[in-house]
Amino acid sequence: MATIRSVSMIGLGYIGLPTATVIASRGIKVYGVDVHQHVVDTINRGEIHIIEPDLDQLVHQVVKDGFMVANTVPQPADAFMIAVPTPFKNDHEPDLAYVEAAARSIAPVLAAGNLVVLESTSPVGATEQLSAWLAELRPDLKFPHQAGEQADVHLAYCPERVLPGHILRELISNDRIIGGMTVKGAELAAQLYGTFVQGACLKTDARTAEMAKLTENAFRDVNIAFANELSLICDRLKINVWELIRLANHHPRVNILQPGPGVGGHCIAVDPWFIVDSAPNEARLIRTAREVNDGKPGYVVTKVKEAARDLQSPVIACLGLAFKANIDDLRESPSVEIVRRLAADGVGKILAVEPHVDALPAELSDKGVELADVASALERANIVLLLVDHDQFKTILWMTLQDKTIIDTRGIVR
Repeated sequence: MATIRSVSMIGLGYIGLPTATVIASRGIKVYGVDVHQHVVDTINRGEIHIIEPDLDQLVHQVVKDGFMVANTVPQPADAFMIAVPTPFKNDHEPDLAYVEAAARSIAPVLAAGNLVVLESTSPVGATEQLSAWLAELRPDLKFPHQAGEQADVHLAYCPERVLPGHILRELISNDRIIGGMTVKGAELAAQLYGTFVQGACLKTDARTAEMAKLTENAFRDVNIAFANELSLICDRLKINVWELIRLANHHPRVNILQPGPGVGGHCIAVDPWFIVDSAPNEARLIRTAREVNDGKPGYVVTKVKEAARDLQSPVIACLGLAFKANIDDLRESPSVEIVRRLAADGVGKILAVEPHVDALPAELSDKGVELADVASALERANIVLLLVDHDQFKTILWMTLQDKTIIDTRGIVR
């Protein structure tokens, strides 16, 4: 089997850039590709455009050593990895437009013997669709859905399963699912991932790998929904939900997760809908969990409005915008949605505190939301809404804020 000496990474975001960098650190030539020129220029200076611990040092090193270079168009390589967004369109219908665009970008430089790996979280059948798109664009080559093991170009689906803030470590240590459209495709992909993965490379078919990724995040979503539903019930019954969960979790077979203001990020808030879209009549529990979690931001907004009714000039300090603690990622963040709704409804003056960003997204700044530091926001506010359990917020002396209304969605105010 041919050795993979070069890789073209399509998409240099939160997953693509760390993955490309780790591969380059193994002495494999990596051609990074991104449609944004400023991303390309930043990386080619040996710098990064996202926040991830230790990534800046590693990018600087592999660029300096000549193992990674970025461009806006793909270069010929032995393997192509696609890590582009897969958002919604219409009513939670998967949108594969970015994957199709990636297929169109790599098709001109594909050659017999190449491996194409889709990493983007995708609905079941997406890898087969990618194969079909490439076949339309390159009729001179044979693809797995046409020729099986005799294909000229091999395809596999290998989903990422890393935790933001720990990506470099988990890229190496976590087990990986390797879903080939053919046995040879799985073997080639396992060889590629084996260059940097210390965990097990678990080979299967592409459709099972696609469903495995969705299943992992749907499992977490359902369990978070249980915790969030508990928080609504406890609020009604005047019970401290965090105390309840702490006690219940002393049962040897009970492990309830922590509730919050909703569910965010590019995975858990999105992936379960892909299952619902593919099997709408069967995915009843998964759909309900999504509805519970998607409904939590509205519940938090209602709580703030109730508190604001008693104030002549409400000033609301919203602590945290990221979708989870200690990162800068605002994608699908329930906190952003809550702040957006409060501003749109004119509830009061909104001060957003997010220590990991330098500027607010336009959807907030355009509505008059002000980015503030913790100290000034707490001094000016008469309502404090804790949305994200950043470490910085855990050091706040909450006892000194007894003259303010505190709404804690994370259970850190004791």
